[in-house]
Amino acid sequence: MEDSSFLPDYCRKKTLILGCGNRLFGDDGFGPAVIEHLIANHAIPEDVYVMDVGTGVRKILFTLTLAPGRPTAVVLIDAIDRGKKPGELFEVPVEDLPPEKQDDFSLHQVPSSNLAMELRKAGVDIHVLACQIHHIPRNVSVGLSDPVRKAVPHLCSRIVTEFFTPASR
Repeated sequence: MEDSSFLPDYCRKKTLILGCGNRLFGDDGFGPAVIEHLIANHAIPEDVYVMDVGTGVRKILFTLTLAPGRPTAVVLIDAIDRGKKPGELFEVPVEDLPPEKQDDFSLHQVPSSNLAMELRKAGVDIHVLACQIHHIPRNVSVGLSDPVRKAVPHLCSRIVTEFFTPASR
């Protein structure tokens, strides 16, 4: 058996949950807000790693594609404009991302769908859980809109049910 002790903790957990987004630009901070809520309000199982990656998820995904050990599931949490009702939660299959976002599908240019697809080819179960934005300002404006803020605990409940329970892992 290969020694994986040199790998970062997030490579050695069964499930990796990554909150993507920039808190400085309104609803784009949805992913980090979900991670903050999970940590503050839920017991994180031993084999689950949750991380606010801000706008730096590309490095994490790249590391995972090269690592000899990796999680069996990666959950990417992001705010996306898909023309839905603000605050609506939905899952985006990686293969269904629009063509104009083949390299980068989120509003802040990360995470990379190409890296996510490579991980899927390597056997990692990839989930993109998204929230429909209300507004992303052009200038710095901290804080989620009301509908997106209200969606945070709802997505956390879904994550706990789908990824924290023993039957789901």
